[in-house]
Amino acid sequence: MDYDDRTALIVVDVQNDFADPEGALYVQGGEGVVEVINREVDRAVSAGALVVYTQDWHNEVTSHFAEHGGTWPVHCVQGTWGAALHSDLDVRGPAVHKGMGEDDGYSGFSEHNLAGGGVDQTPLETMLRKRGVDKVVVAGLATDYCVRATALDAAARGFRVTVLRDAIRAVNLEPEDDALALRAMEEAGVAAE
Repeated sequence: MDYDDRTALIVVDVQNDFADPEGALYVQGGEGVVEVINREVDRAVSAGALVVYTQDWHNEVTSHFAEHGGTWPVHCVQGTWGAALHSDLDVRGPAVHKGMGEDDGYSGFSEHNLAGGGVDQTPLETMLRKRGVDKVVVAGLATDYCVRATALDAAARGFRVTVLRDAIRAVNLEPEDDALALRAMEEAGVAAE
C-alpha cells in the first residue's frame, strides 16, 4: 500500500472485546491483525498519512445489546477494559468513538439510531476533509460488520478505498459472511489488497 499526506489509515475497532481471546465478543484470530496493522501504521506515519482509530463506545444499557432487544452480547462499554484499544496496538493518531446512546455504531462515519431511526454522523469525515484526505485504507475488526460498514460509507462519500485483507478478520455468524462482505465492498468500488 502506498501512503502519502492525502491518505488516511482507518484502524477499525481493534479493541480488547474483539481482539483479545478474553473479550466479550472475541473475533476468531482478531489478535492476529495487530502485528500487521502496526506495520501499516509505521509505514503510514512515515509517509505523512493520517492514522485514525475507531472504537465502539457503548452505554451500559442500549438496544444494541441482546439483553435489551438487540443482537450482540454486552461489549465495549465506555471506559471499560473491553472498550480499550488492544494493548499491543501502535496508537499514533486520534480515536473516533461510535455506537454511543441508541446508535448501532457499525460505521466509523455514521451511526443508525436504533430507537428513533435516522442517521447520526461521527466526526470522522470532517477530520479527513480538514486534512485533505482523498484516499482511505481500512483495516481491523470485523470484516462483516464494522470494516464493511466503514469501507462502504467511505466509498459512498467519494473517498478512494482500499481494504487490507491481511489486516481484517470476520465474525461469521453465518459461514459465508466474510465472503459476502468482501463482495459487497468490491461491488461498491472498494479495492482489496
